[in-house]
Amino acid sequence: MEILVYLIPISLILGGLGLGAFWWAVKSRQFDDPEGDSRRILSDEWDDQPKP
Repeated sequence: MEILVYLIPISLILGGLGLGAFWWAVKSRQFDDPEGDSRRILSDEWDDQPKP
């Protein structure tokens, strides 16, 4: 049972790191329009700027 003294804080720290990484990804807009980027790479309509 003494191992729980170590495992509980380690699990809380790892959970906090995962939550921090998720929060960073959301704040840095990693999930904005992921399909649009993949389509723009293959499309001829987009160079550096979209055609009007």
